[in-house]
Amino acid sequence: MQTSINDIELRLLMEAIYLKYSYDFRDYAGSSQRRRVTHAIRQLGCATISALQEKVLHDPNVFSQLLQFLTIPVSSMFRDPAYFLGVREQVLPFLKTYPSLKIWIAGCSTGEEVYSMAIMLREEGLLERSLIYATDINPQSLETAKKGIYPLEKIEGYANSYLKSGGKHNLSDYYTSAYDTALFDRSLTDNITFADHSLATDSVFSETHLVCCRNVLIYFNKTLQNRALGLFHESLCHRGFLTLGSKESLDFSAYADKFTALSKQDRLFRKL
Repeated sequence: MQTSINDIELRLLMEAIYLKYSYDFRDYAGSSQRRRVTHAIRQLGCATISALQEKVLHDPNVFSQLLQFLTIPVSSMFRDPAYFLGVREQVLPFLKTYPSLKIWIAGCSTGEEVYSMAIMLREEGLLERSLIYATDINPQSLETAKKGIYPLEKIEGYANSYLKSGGKHNLSDYYTSAYDTALFDRSLTDNITFADHSLATDSVFSETHLVCCRNVLIYFNKTLQNRALGLFHESLCHRGFLTLGSKESLDFSAYADKFTALSKQDRLFRKL
């Protein structure tokens, strides 16, 4: 079957981005990548993908703008409350047996999931002996995550999800509000390291007890999914835990037989 001009242009754009900026999107899922680039073309005033490529190659600011489309910086606190309840009830009791913990939140986006995890760990008496690595490839998203400032209009929804996830207090205990924003308690980040890390090009940086990578693998093709799962498997200690997003699975992956399901419904897995 003949490859379309758009597909050729898309492939060349991703190759150009890799060669110029060392960001590797070449093994991201084609359909969603195509949608995001099409949207970017309209927003950035380009007639074709090739025209966008020319701008990206000659103007780093255009690449920074395109990066916001390619990485989809969308997140929320206590997203899928049943998942957080599952982690609280089925994973944390095991983690309490360790004297110290290392947790990797891969693809942390703008940080809402990181703060959700930190709050849950504090309530379970684990935050002070935990080191959390929160990683992403988008510098703007990481800056937002470090600041921990979110629109107040979203907090009511977050607070409801927090209670459904087994929250023991009120979400308002963890932030102060001012100028239509909520600033989360800075002490929550004392043991959090925010860092640039690519699942497509980088390697494992530490042994961990829990890896959370939710709603990231759905944007990868099978090759990149297996690469990412290989990093998680290598990073996890013996009998460590892996959690995925609600539409993600280990089924049919190269690592399906390397984990056992603690809760398939909540996407909680344990390394064999």
